[in-house]
Amino acid sequence: MAIKPELPTNPSSLSLSVDQRLGNFHLQTELVLPACGVTGIFGTSGSGKTSLLRLIAGLEYPDSGVIQLGEQVLLDTRRRICVPAHKRRIGVVFQEARLFPHYRVRGNLTYGMPAHAAARFDEIVELLGITALLKRMPGTLSGGEARRVAIGRALLSGPQLLLMDEPLTGLDGARKEELLRFIARLTKQVEIPVIYISHDPEEISAIADHLVLMKEGSIQASDHLGTLLQRFDLTYALGGFDAASILEGTVVNHDSKYNLTRIALDATHQLTVPGTSAPIDSHLRVRIPVRDIALSLAATKGTSYRNQLTAIIDDMTTLPETPHTVELRLQVGNFHLRARLTRKSRDEMGLYIGKEVTALIRSVSFNSI
Repeated sequence: MAIKPELPTNPSSLSLSVDQRLGNFHLQTELVLPACGVTGIFGTSGSGKTSLLRLIAGLEYPDSGVIQLGEQVLLDTRRRICVPAHKRRIGVVFQEARLFPHYRVRGNLTYGMPAHAAARFDEIVELLGITALLKRMPGTLSGGEARRVAIGRALLSGPQLLLMDEPLTGLDGARKEELLRFIARLTKQVEIPVIYISHDPEEISAIADHLVLMKEGSIQASDHLGTLLQRFDLTYALGGFDAASILEGTVVNHDSKYNLTRIALDATHQLTVPGTSAPIDSHLRVRIPVRDIALSLAATKGTSYRNQLTAIIDDMTTLPETPHTVELRLQVGNFHLRARLTRKSRDEMGLYIGKEVTALIRSVSFNSI
């Protein structure tokens, strides 16, 4: 079941160029984001993530700049155009649920809901799994339940764009993991672009299609998540992501005896991963840390590595920060894997760009996301 916006018929891309000074902090950003899917904005505390969100939502105003969503100009300081926040049709989910304490859940969901969204109320409530909460007061909700209600209120505002500002902040491990899985499913069903802000690489890796890296008010990089994770020059800017590769595939079968799942990456490459409850033919994303990939000059028997993929060394470099190691990018079919090994191993194996090798990956190294 997909949640469709009333307008526009097709999702719209967001473009902006803004300049804002707040004391000693200077936000100076130019950005064009995809018209669909989830864009993760990642950076350390103080990098400007929330400031950027508030400018997009119309909760703050830059010193100068332009913000445009599809064909609609939301802000143009030179032309003195500034659409107020309540008319931008942008749903916002903050770090705190910010529910009205004197309204029941139903009242919170319908507060400010436009007339055209009323027909979608039952649909969204069912999608969010909050039907049983409608008569409850906010003070009786758990942190995860309150966040889901907040997401529902944002969706019922009939948005063209959904902004989520660190929605898992303050939740404990179990509730955080549960809501993360829920948001990952939700963002695949809403047919509007989503911007998800977080300083947590695990959250970003789980749901983002596109990634924006921010540092000290500026954009370091902006591209498809998998593409940025393969860039050697961003290894330390992406340090929190633990140098990993993101692969996506389709569930082929489950081995109940050994609790393993097999996924197809393409027509010729498959992987064995820890068992999952994902249905056959469903889509699955896996994260493979660079530290869990070993290389061999040929396919190897009698090893605990359950996955062996023939690969071509596409690129190879050493980084100043770790001169004893070598970073490699491996071409496997139509996708890439990152690997890391010592310079001594590289020399002893006679590795070079263009050489065929076998990538060895333990099934237990996979993190399904």
